[in-house]
Amino acid sequence: MQIALLSLLAVSVLGTSFVSGVFGMAGGMILMGILIAYMPVSAAMVLHGTAQMTSNGWRALLWRRHTHYGIFGRYILGLLVAGLLFAFVGFVPDRAMVLIALGIIPFLAVLIPARFVPQANNRFGAELCGFMNTSMQFIAGVSGPLLDVFYVRCQMDRRSVVATKAACQTFSHLAKLIYFTHIMGGESEVEKWAMGIAIAMAILGTSLSKFVLEKLTDHQFRRWTQGLVMAIGVVYLSQGAYVLLTR
Repeated sequence: MQIALLSLLAVSVLGTSFVSGVFGMAGGMILMGILIAYMPVSAAMVLHGTAQMTSNGWRALLWRRHTHYGIFGRYILGLLVAGLLFAFVGFVPDRAMVLIALGIIPFLAVLIPARFVPQANNRFGAELCGFMNTSMQFIAGVSGPLLDVFYVRCQMDRRSVVATKAACQTFSHLAKLIYFTHIMGGESEVEKWAMGIAIAMAILGTSLSKFVLEKLTDHQFRRWTQGLVMAIGVVYLSQGAYVLLTR
């Protein structure tokens, strides 16, 4: 992998891990858009999974005292069902599908009325969340805005939301990494240096974000998160439509 591309990877993972650490999502969306612009989808999924699993895992460790482990355990049940389903199907999306899925996710999160979505702390809510979000990981590589739908009415402060989502997303990205390496063979397209850089920058970006999250209010946290992911969604929908129209 060229030095320029490795440098871009380092800066991208550092910046997007910082954004994810502050808002609990959005960084993964930005990073996936950057990666699929420069490499095949399977390789992008492997690098993205490495960076985001590290970022979320480190974030979950930093905020572990605030994690709701009951929700996490039930989320894993839904994740396992989705993993078995996609392992049987063996599906790999193309670049246009990834971009369009990335763009649609924030709008789905807004258009679906919260009263129609079981919250993560309700009966079967965490299980459904695990299934839907892991499925979206295999299709688009990210699922943060959709994951947030299951938390909008949970009586949890921003630290508990970030900590619990980070724990859940760590294992969703692990499932994606296993799927695209051992099942779809994406690991052969990714250099070890790139994976090492992704891990180091993810830890650094996540560590730096802790200080910013401490200073945000719960109101600022929720308001800025929604605006950010909607803007990103518009960009990716436009890019996906362009790829489809220019084939």
